Amino acid sequence: MKVIYKWLQEFVDVTASPADVASRLALSGTNIGSVENGPHGAVIDAEVGSNRPDCLAHYGIARELGAVYKLPLKPISSRPAEGTAKAAEAIKVEIQSPELCGRFTARVIRGAKIQPSPKWLKDRLEASGVASISNAVDISNYVMLELGHPLHTYDYDKVRDHQIGVRRAKAGEKIRTLDGLERTLDSSLSVVYDGDRSRAVGIAGIMGGADTEISFSTKNILIECAWFEPIAVRKAARSLKLHTEASTRFGRGVDPETAELASRRAAELILELAGGELLEGVVDVYPGKRAPKKIQLTRAEFLRVMGADVPDREIEAILSALGFAPVRVGENRGAQGSLLAAWECTQPSWRAEVEREIDLIEEVARIYGLDKFPPRLPAARQGAERLAKFEPELRVRERLIGLGYREILTIPHVAEERDALFRPEGVTRARLANPLSEEASILRSNGLVTMAAALEWNLNHGQRNVRLFEIGRSYRLLGSTSLETPILTIGATGEAREKGIYDTARQYEFADLKGDLDAIGALAGGFQWQEGGAAWTHAARRGTVHLGRSNPAPHSAALGVAGQLARRVADKFKLRQDVFLAEMELDSLYEEIRREKEARRYEPLPRFPAVERDFSLLLADGTAFSDVVKTIRSLRIGEITSIEAADLFRGKNVPPGKYSLLVRVTFQSREATLTDRQTSDFSLKIVSALEEQLGARLRAS
Repeated sequence: MKVIYKWLQEFVDVTASPADVASRLALSGTNIGSVENGPHGAVIDAEVGSNRPDCLAHYGIARELGAVYKLPLKPISSRPAEGTAKAAEAIKVEIQSPELCGRFTARVIRGAKIQPSPKWLKDRLEASGVASISNAVDISNYVMLELGHPLHTYDYDKVRDHQIGVRRAKAGEKIRTLDGLERTLDSSLSVVYDGDRSRAVGIAGIMGGADTEISFSTKNILIECAWFEPIAVRKAARSLKLHTEASTRFGRGVDPETAELASRRAAELILELAGGELLEGVVDVYPGKRAPKKIQLTRAEFLRVMGADVPDREIEAILSALGFAPVRVGENRGAQGSLLAAWECTQPSWRAEVEREIDLIEEVARIYGLDKFPPRLPAARQGAERLAKFEPELRVRERLIGLGYREILTIPHVAEERDALFRPEGVTRARLANPLSEEASILRSNGLVTMAAALEWNLNHGQRNVRLFEIGRSYRLLGSTSLETPILTIGATGEAREKGIYDTARQYEFADLKGDLDAIGALAGGFQWQEGGAAWTHAARRGTVHLGRSNPAPHSAALGVAGQLARRVADKFKLRQDVFLAEMELDSLYEEIRREKEARRYEPLPRFPAVERDFSLLLADGTAFSDVVKTIRSLRIGEITSIEAADLFRGKNVPPGKYSLLVRVTFQSREATLTDRQTSDFSLKIVSALEEQLGARLRAS
């Protein structure tokens, strides 16, 4: 909000410089963007929090200054002259939906002259970022900026039957708003209607209708100032994509008690600038009036929370300046037996968010000065205990960082069409009830969608070689129950090895991703891979990950999936280079890492040398290296310490439908040096088993 310094001085006699005012406001909790000096004097750009609608007004900011500088706040006295005709006889007001409209006031002015606003009014609106239209319309905006309560002016003669009210909109109902657009409404919205009950003349709390707008031919004016339910206004503004100064204030919760004052203030200014006669009285329908809430503040609780004292007179002065009207109600005994004061405070109508004792403590502390409280840690009442996932998560994170990946954190709100690209079949999306936008309408069903977006962002900003990981959660619905699953998501693109003096560049491939995942699997005793994968993967470069050293059952649940992003999906993200993604569920992985650590036993290094034997095999296409390992392990030769794939070859001298695989087997005994006869015997058994079970044969040397 743009706050005009000279306007503030009309409510509080502050003499400090605008820069000092901005600094003191910032220290007391109002975020300040900037201070600019222009033709209208100093203008402070205040970024008001969503819980402080009272500060979306110059009078509310002035109240804060009065508390900070210990200056009295001048009351707003508005006493417009009234005629003899009764307002209640000129306009009828009704509220059909009191759950959406808690108060509705109406005043009528006859014989006004609509014309351009005077310079002082135009200047203040311009400095506040509001365009000038005419004196009557400008006054409604001026009062909103002054008191924080939006109001609307109608051409009284265009309001049918001189009757006005609030009801729910009808499904499919249409209205042409002041911006000239025709909008279609639904039954969740509320509208202002006139004597023709089927005709909407405004969208409640957001914008008026074009049919009853003020023009330069208007003679008689109806002033409406109401209070609309904040949540309903926020939902309506979001669904219509129509955000206005009024909806910003109503959506945060304006003060219902200010409605009559704002209406009276607007009438006073219209009489001053446009002339006319104000009808006597105000039509005020107020079904939502609430009794003021009482909140108690005790010094014992203040000392417990803040760890330091504030004098009684300071507490009373601060709370009084902010409108809480503290009354001392007695004393309670502190920890050392001393008597400590207590106050009963009345919640002001403009501070609906202050509901508890801790809120009052915060009010006193921020105005008194948080810098005046010494930094002090609270006394520890119990020892802290690490979560069971802490150590395995730390080991996974360290392993990935060591492999060259960078950790990221992403927001789980995503667009539905992007999430659908990665969402498994049968998974029900978790839709947000009040999404911030269509691009953030659901919670991600997996981390792949946000990882792909992160890679897209990096590539669009010139980072061609990227390796990222995220430890987060996925969200889905199971019936009416929401499920959150801890997941690890990995993404990589670009070069696996950059060009150097002695090295040539090499592109990142699926084998690199598989190797990195196997390095993580080593923490859990190893992974097993199976063919297949999700629909988003490249058909020839993908696989599913399973826990355990032994081969998983054909239909066992996979721990995760990995693969190259299919081109049709990559095109949706405008990714012009190969991208590789993987995702694994973490609960089972963490449990296996803990179990592996507990089962780990350290053994002395072997005293006797190892012997390596290479087997150059011809295998049929489709035979996996895991099948070779399984066959060799089935022989139960205890001296085998490792089995590795050393080389793979297809091409000349290799028959069609076959490929050549060089398998390196390492033998080692802890009891004696192996002889040639022993290793030859082991080799014969291996070759025989591979020939019988896999149809393999040794290549000629």
